[in-house]
Amino acid sequence: MFGPPTRRTRRRLAARTATALTLVGATFTLAPMTSPAQAAKPAAPARPQGPCDIYADGGTPCVAAHSTTRALYASYDGPLYRIRRTSDNAVEDIGVVRPAAVPFPDAGGYADATEQDSFCAGTICLITTIYDQSGKGNHLYQAPPGTFRGPDVGGFDTLSIADMAPITIGGHKAYGVYIMPGMGYRNNNATGLPKGDEPEGIYYVIDGTHYDSGCCFDYGNASTNGRAVGTGTMETTYFGTATAWGSGSGPGPWIMSDMEAGLFSGYNAKQNPADPTIDSWRFVTAVVDGGGGNQWDLRGGNAQEGALTTFYSGIRPGSLTNASYYPMHKKGAVLLGTGGDNGNGSSGTFYEGVMTKGYPAEATTDAVQANIVAARYDVQRLTLSRATTFTRGSAQDVTETFTNTTGSAAVGVKLGMSAPKGWSALVKGTDDKSVTFDRVAPGESVSATFTVTSAAATGAGFLTGKAEWTNPSGPVKGRQSTETAQAVRDVIPVRINEVRYRTSSNTTDQFVELYNASDVDVDLSGWTLTNTPSGSAGTTLAQIPAGTKLASGAYYLLGLSASGLAAPLSPGATTVNVRSTTGFAAGRRIEVDTGAKRETRTIQAVGTAASTPTTLFVPVSTGPWITIPAGSTNVPVTNATGFTVGQQIGIDSGAAYEQATVTAVGKAATQTTLSAAAPAGATNIKVAADSAMTPGDKLTVDTGENEEVVTVTNVGTTGANGTGVDLAAPLRFAHEPGVDVSDPGTGVSFSPATRLPHTSGAAVQALGGGITLDSPLDQGHATGAAVVDPLVTTAGYQGSPAPDQWFGGALSTSAGSIALRDATGALVVDAVVYGSQQSSSSGNGTITSPELAVMEADQGRGGCIAVVAGAAAGAGRSNARWPDGNDTDSLCRDFITTTVPTPGAANAR
Repeated sequence: MFGPPTRRTRRRLAARTATALTLVGATFTLAPMTSPAQAAKPAAPARPQGPCDIYADGGTPCVAAHSTTRALYASYDGPLYRIRRTSDNAVEDIGVVRPAAVPFPDAGGYADATEQDSFCAGTICLITTIYDQSGKGNHLYQAPPGTFRGPDVGGFDTLSIADMAPITIGGHKAYGVYIMPGMGYRNNNATGLPKGDEPEGIYYVIDGTHYDSGCCFDYGNASTNGRAVGTGTMETTYFGTATAWGSGSGPGPWIMSDMEAGLFSGYNAKQNPADPTIDSWRFVTAVVDGGGGNQWDLRGGNAQEGALTTFYSGIRPGSLTNASYYPMHKKGAVLLGTGGDNGNGSSGTFYEGVMTKGYPAEATTDAVQANIVAARYDVQRLTLSRATTFTRGSAQDVTETFTNTTGSAAVGVKLGMSAPKGWSALVKGTDDKSVTFDRVAPGESVSATFTVTSAAATGAGFLTGKAEWTNPSGPVKGRQSTETAQAVRDVIPVRINEVRYRTSSNTTDQFVELYNASDVDVDLSGWTLTNTPSGSAGTTLAQIPAGTKLASGAYYLLGLSASGLAAPLSPGATTVNVRSTTGFAAGRRIEVDTGAKRETRTIQAVGTAASTPTTLFVPVSTGPWITIPAGSTNVPVTNATGFTVGQQIGIDSGAAYEQATVTAVGKAATQTTLSAAAPAGATNIKVAADSAMTPGDKLTVDTGENEEVVTVTNVGTTGANGTGVDLAAPLRFAHEPGVDVSDPGTGVSFSPATRLPHTSGAAVQALGGGITLDSPLDQGHATGAAVVDPLVTTAGYQGSPAPDQWFGGALSTSAGSIALRDATGALVVDAVVYGSQQSSSSGNGTITSPELAVMEADQGRGGCIAVVAGAAAGAGRSNARWPDGNDTDSLCRDFITTTVPTPGAANAR
């Protein structure tokens, strides 16, 4: 175990009422009058050096510098990060506070958390960009798909929720980047980063209490295509408890370095006793420096106090017997929160980090550590204990804790709490709305427990804790205050009670069961289920018909129909594009949609089903986005299979969805690499794949400062010894073997032109020939509406009892989320977020819908999701609440995997 914990003391309120604020020993005097000539305007204090100033002074300048908490240069006044509101998709850049002389001297340089709080009030914000302060433009963006795909649309990783990691720095509120499994940031097209065996330095400051065993909570130098491209091709800091590749002493977590295909804590590939467990530092500095030669260092320290300790300094892993990690083959991309192959099963919280050009001297990194300590990282000043879901008129105790991180005594500390309209929040055991503590010493914590009672009507809102106090002395004097908020909801306890995703013989034998755990009948009219498969946009799974009432203790069963609409239908349609035609035949009577929108028709002809959606090409090396503008008649696609001239194509999803008719089918996009070096001036390049390339295509070769675009004139054979690809003009730069080459291909053409712009990762679907009906439909129908043929026995939900309602869009059998909303659509009554079991593997445990997961479970450490029930013979397996309706807002505890699915009946183990 390493490092003493920072000492803190606590005092908890014990049945006490609010007291008046008294300032002891405060003296107020009037300053003598002065003339304007005598008055001198106070000057703002100079901002101190940042870590990158120190590195520059040491001759190893920063080439990437990221932080959401502070400026890393004394002169940096640009934005730190960008956030996006989920309510309206508006964006805002969060910058640094400028130096000021009044009302108290303040050097500034810390994040303007007040701006974030104001912009995000009453909604969720996501961090979309972490800006590079070095001037190189190496900003961190949403990570694109790599070897492992992310759970967001198009296989991108999800984005961090902006307010999940509040702290203080220098006594001021700021926010870190809270990474849950499935989240990640990357820039594959970075410039100026060390490559090959060039020397570099890396550090990051992280939360020492937030980690897991998944791969890999990294920050640093990685591959430019999100793939594992060989040993020694990356160099990063790492923090966590993964043991599959290496470890330190004790149970972990450990600071290590990810060098691709290995996490290293020293020379040996496995355990290195000199690398200690780090379990008592709230804030951790982790340092990995790699020399331009057979040398690297692993160092760490408490980011709040003390110096760095060297855990290893020596030659590269295994270099005495092999060449796996010396010389290094670094590729020059930068990542945060994932492994080099986009292994995104990790957890952690990032506050700041940099990468340097050159191998920093030990004295330089020591000075950087001193700078980090001087920045005064500390815990969140005000916290609320987690409240679980309320039911109408119910009560819970919520504890509000104030920790004095101001650096001086706080007097008259008043703790209060406000609740949504119609709710109440009173000091436990009293009718008081607040409580006051006379004096709280620096580093001390005080707490008060409030009894929160919800309204008689359902709804959602925020609990807001507020602390007010006075600092009679210290760096910031006078009356101060801070707030913190927590989303709460008041719902009728109707639960998603059991879900089956598949059986061994039928991957579509799916059902979703609801259960009324309340003691009254509940009107479900207009309630909706939303389905978000991992990697795809969310869609409406089902809307419960008007007049549907569910009795207390009763079940409502929804079954997947044999098919469903792959595209929306307008009134008068005679052809329906469907996700499956299995089992359908001409002459059969089928139902389209359910409830009041149900229409019955006879099948006239059965064509082809819609293909599995592909995506608008993601150029992972140089993008990760391209935008197809409005007015386009062609889209580059990842896969061109299934598209047919004359048939329909669906582009994008939700409000951005468009349909058109295919006019030409070209070739899919190519993401490949150079098979051999290509010197400057060459007019031929050797590539690993070229079957989809066509003369006239524009290839993007290499990344960063060596990126260039060339035109294909002839396509030959692949490989280092193949005839390669001829170019219209000589290369401007020399390119190493293995660098990335991308080609958007000739894509799919269509008519009419798009009305809206569309970006990489958007769904593009060949809709097939569909099913032709005997007469036009009277109504319009949405994507995902059920298409029911009771004679189909090989697709969809089978068995008894018959469902109360059919749904048409299939659930992902591996990972996703299901949300139950009331008739307003605004209140999430219940939700299930499911996926694979968290482990040391890169691909396990990702969280598809973080905003739902946070609502339904504590997402500390490795995250909390319902482990998806796999296939099994017969009735298969299902995820079921045990007992029926059990809900503690813990996805990983409320659901069991049962081998006895019981649709429409009491759950069994």
